[in-house]
Amino acid sequence: MRIRPARRAELPQLQDIERAAGERFRALGMQSVADDDPPPLDMLENYRRDGRCWTAADEDTDLPVGYLIVDRVDGAAHIEQVSVTPAAGRKGVGRALIGQAAVRAEQEGLSALTLTTFAEVPWNAPYYARLGFRTLAADELGAGLRSIRAREAEHGLDRWPRVCMRGELPFRPGQ
Repeated sequence: MRIRPARRAELPQLQDIERAAGERFRALGMQSVADDDPPPLDMLENYRRDGRCWTAADEDTDLPVGYLIVDRVDGAAHIEQVSVTPAAGRKGVGRALIGQAAVRAEQEGLSALTLTTFAEVPWNAPYYARLGFRTLAADELGAGLRSIRAREAEHGLDRWPRVCMRGELPFRPGQ
């Protein structure tokens, strides 16, 4: 696998990766999460054009098997989305993408990586904790993270427990 910037022609494939990754939520009774639409192409193109969208590409085919998009929030690189196709799951793809985000964040002089995620989904908060993220208390959230959480609540994601997490830079994702 190779981590590289996403290409414009691949953006529909990134949407397919998101849909495939979302299917895992169905088994947990989280149908609305599984059915949620991926980011629209114009949004993905904005991330790509701004250098904030990376793919994990298969070494043999050079086709994306995962992707990550990042925003700047509260002085940190905020992982807006990281998705990996189920066939490439449990092979370090997500960890490698997060590692790329950490390298870029350090280059930009940012303080940390942040993300929001489901607290009780095994491949969400428990996974990020194993990588070295910690759950933030409510009084540690900046205005940007509070705004993201409010939008998530409006979108219905608070039907299941959610948390904000942070990994201080330099950040080297663990196992």
